[in-house]
Amino acid sequence: MKHTFHSSQWKWYELNLDDGNIEEKVPNTDNICKEWLKNLSKDQTNTIDMDTGTEGKEAFWGSLVYMQSAKEEEDKSVFHFYLTREQLITANIDFLELDHVNVKAMREKMHGAQNPVEGFLVLVSHITSHFLKKIDAFELELHDLFWKIKKRNNIKILDRVARADQELLIWKNLIVPAVEIRMALKEAFGEEVTEGKQYKLAKNRLERAMFLVRAYEEEIDSLLDFENLVSAHRGNEITKTLTVITTLFAPATVLGAVWGMNFKHMPELEWKLGYLFAGGLMVTSTLAIFFYLRRKGWMGDILSTKSKKSFFQ
Repeated sequence: MKHTFHSSQWKWYELNLDDGNIEEKVPNTDNICKEWLKNLSKDQTNTIDMDTGTEGKEAFWGSLVYMQSAKEEEDKSVFHFYLTREQLITANIDFLELDHVNVKAMREKMHGAQNPVEGFLVLVSHITSHFLKKIDAFELELHDLFWKIKKRNNIKILDRVARADQELLIWKNLIVPAVEIRMALKEAFGEEVTEGKQYKLAKNRLERAMFLVRAYEEEIDSLLDFENLVSAHRGNEITKTLTVITTLFAPATVLGAVWGMNFKHMPELEWKLGYLFAGGLMVTSTLAIFFYLRRKGWMGDILSTKSKKSFFQ
């Protein structure tokens, strides 16, 4: 599809690789563009390249991953671009996948763009807006995770934290190449592109997106540290409780083992009050160890009533 903008000063060719013979749909292409068109289907990762040999004839091309599934590595969407001072060529960008992009508003802004570089930056800005909307939804998930950890800290919650960490890494991997494109445009077309309104808008949106990603990275790191703290404390409390129980019942276990032996000559078996003596000795030794541990402060919070507001209950 061909779009003509700003009083016919520049053109946008929107291509679909499934249509076939795409080389014929873009007239007056140079050798670099023709080679780029032939190899489009091979590029499935983020790439950037440029030709700055002749002033006024600069070219900037590459591919950008704008959608990536968190479940499958190969489940992603890539669009390709070729940019000169006269025209913009894009291939395989599906705006239906960018559910937060207002395509009509985007095209209206492209009509107001002074040149293809600004038009391409309008496209980058709207893709970034889609990222920002998705990151806003991610923020709600992160907020919910904090309160879930307070209420119930288990493997399911930890799994959700790990998935959130992976999702944030995916968003970072989508945003960083867009930031690189914005920076590389200045390298390809010169300092004058930085003076345009669309360049500044794209820069601000990308910086905001990167700020949010870094901030949420710190939040997830803090969340993992917090989860580790709670888990470690609870694990220590369980270990401590089991250790105390084992220690308290050690005398009874030993005495029971001794009197449970089947030796022929055991005087205690003939004692009239042997049963009461054995029971009393077990209780006395258990209480003695209990008070000894308590006096030493080794019982910790085992006997304390847990507060419902505590993270460590």
